[in-house]
Amino acid sequence: MGQYEQLDRMLAAQDGMLQTAQVVSAGISKPVFYHYVQDRELERVAHGVYLSKDSWVDAMYLIHLRFEQAVFSHETALFFHDLTDREPTEYTVTVKTGYNPTRLKAEGVQVFTIKAELHDVGLITAQTPFGHTVPAYDMERTICDLLRSRNSLEMQTFQWALKMYARRKDKNLRTLMRYAKLFRVEKILRQYLEVLL
Repeated sequence: MGQYEQLDRMLAAQDGMLQTAQVVSAGISKPVFYHYVQDRELERVAHGVYLSKDSWVDAMYLIHLRFEQAVFSHETALFFHDLTDREPTEYTVTVKTGYNPTRLKAEGVQVFTIKAELHDVGLITAQTPFGHTVPAYDMERTICDLLRSRNSLEMQTFQWALKMYARRKDKNLRTLMRYAKLFRVEKILRQYLEVLL
């Protein structure tokens, strides 16, 4: 099998997306790959990420590939957990304090920051609607994040999410309270939960 044929198969297997790193690890040199990109008229959508013209762009996955430290949070995490009745109009991510969010913000992504030691609390992986795996926060962390930034959210988004969470069979109130302590939102969370539970 020729290298172009190998690349065609990789492209098909990955829904029209190729990454330079994957190609090189498959034993194909960069010069051969760049000729392939030109011949097949692939579009460079991010550093080392190329798409065929007929493929759909998975915006969430691209954000993950380009900004590996960013974790989907807040309203985007609500979407992953079915705790909202609408798709996010803009994506929300959390990065460590000190990370420069300029490029993320330039792409219309809402950015929250958190101390490095709290960045990985509640970190899980989630599936985008296109089936790609991206980092996100679990339900309990998301509820705490919403409480922490409740002043910058629509109140009904927050209240709906809490109501939906309270109804869930897979909720973990012990974890929720542990996170609430860590993020210093325990008092306000108790007030909301007394009404809902």
